[in-house]
Amino acid sequence: MDLLIKNGIVYDPINKINGEKMDIFTSNGKIVSNAKDPKVIDADGKLVLPGGVEGHSHIAGGKVNAGRIMRPEDGRKGIEPKGKLTRACSGYSVPNVYATGYRYARMGYTFVMEAAMPPMAARHTHEELIEIPIVDKGAIPLLDNHWMTMECVKSGDMDKLTAYVAWILKATKGYGIKIVNPGGVEAWAWGKNVSGLHDRVPKFDVSPAEIVKALSIANERLNLPHSIHIHCNNIGHPGNSETTLETYGLLSGVENSDRQVMHATHTQFHSYGGSNWGDFCSKADEVAKYVNAHDNLTIDLGVVMFCDTTTMTGDGPHEFNLYKLTRRKWSNHDVELETGSGVVPFVYGAKIPPHAIMWAVGIELPLLIDDPWKMMITTDHPNGCPFTFYPQIFALLMSKKKREAMISEVHPVVNSNTILPSIDRELGWNDIAIMTRAAPARILGIDKHGKGHLGSGADADISIYDISPEEVDPSRDYAKIEDAFSYTAYTIKSGQIVAKDNEIVAVPSGKTFFVDPEIDKSLMDAMLPDLELKFKEYYSINLANYPVQDAYVPNPYKISTKGA
Repeated sequence: MDLLIKNGIVYDPINKINGEKMDIFTSNGKIVSNAKDPKVIDADGKLVLPGGVEGHSHIAGGKVNAGRIMRPEDGRKGIEPKGKLTRACSGYSVPNVYATGYRYARMGYTFVMEAAMPPMAARHTHEELIEIPIVDKGAIPLLDNHWMTMECVKSGDMDKLTAYVAWILKATKGYGIKIVNPGGVEAWAWGKNVSGLHDRVPKFDVSPAEIVKALSIANERLNLPHSIHIHCNNIGHPGNSETTLETYGLLSGVENSDRQVMHATHTQFHSYGGSNWGDFCSKADEVAKYVNAHDNLTIDLGVVMFCDTTTMTGDGPHEFNLYKLTRRKWSNHDVELETGSGVVPFVYGAKIPPHAIMWAVGIELPLLIDDPWKMMITTDHPNGCPFTFYPQIFALLMSKKKREAMISEVHPVVNSNTILPSIDRELGWNDIAIMTRAAPARILGIDKHGKGHLGSGADADISIYDISPEEVDPSRDYAKIEDAFSYTAYTIKSGQIVAKDNEIVAVPSGKTFFVDPEIDKSLMDAMLPDLELKFKEYYSINLANYPVQDAYVPNPYKISTKGA
């Protein structure tokens, strides 16, 4: 069905449209300049944005399933009965696949990136991605703690490493290079960790810094649409901002004319000062200062909100530390030669000093970083909180009064150990549009593939919210911001209305985005014998059974790249 969205107040930052009243036409799932006999949607007085782009979330795969299984109490919180078009839903912090798709769509999001896919478990991850309705999606495979990777780093063989990365992307139908606690997860297999960028990884004698630099070289050689996607060492530790800033500096001076060369994830968890929990404090100002001064780096936030959630990362030693802190349930998983993960339930309390500071750090960062194009709003779902907290986070960023109201309710340590109370900046409508649509699409490299904007030929992914930017002052009327962003008046996915006034009205299958890098055949042929030997001697499965078959990606969107 062709559509005419009439008289909406449109924010489309990629096309430099900043609150203009205008009409939008769609036809055959794309944005067009005109359409014959379209169905008219009256958007007069309503906010119209491109479909939301979630750049870093955990929605599918082994660790997500482990979180569902080990937390039946969480599953009971989010029960929604089966409807005429919808499947039964469960889960609050770890929703089932159906709830994931419906809830994102109701909020106006149309693309979600699964940010940590163990390559050996890629088939299972894709099985779950298939079942997530409506939204388009992709998954970024973990590549940093692989034996093959570290052996290439040790020998300095960048040709072999580049070929291996290309093979993994092809085999897993993955989107890019994910790095998690480089070297530390492999050390965890021996009951250890790494504490700094220059520690040596047991058995392999390489350092985190060497791993990051080498994978960045492979990423640039393959000309991937997205940069390396890095979860720094020492996540969650007091004083870890030093490691964070040193990590950012590893690629200082490295440039790419089309995009950043490093994307740093859930930066809130990496922006801490102090030497212990007693003098724990925010270092968001120092991290923001670095980001402001360097154009080759982007970040996402990983905002913490006060709730009972479920932490899950590919950082096994970090999750064990959380288990020791909380003594709650703990799941630990090792993925043979590749990676490891952990799952621990966690409650963030407003009156607990470290938690109050974590919350403040997540709000400070986007208010201190000058350029909204350098960051995307995330909660590292579900680690900081479920993604359903986004409306409240938008209100906090757009209203100092909202922040003051929350500061009055949290532990007073926020007043002494953070600078949040002194920040007057309030983000505007266009800032939110950038950080939830345009910037995530550009950072991921999918803006060139029709995402994050409303230009001619773009995918007709559109969010219409029942709020007027011309009449509502976000600074004063922050409750209206929360209400409006909780669900759309209309969510349109590929030209089809999928959600209307918080009700799912269509359940199409989304596309799966993945990268297919072209590489010189001689490099691939030189690498494969070593890889075949790894499978023969160490893996529990055969090489031939490892790659994800086409049947597991029934709605593919393949991005082909030609590397150097």
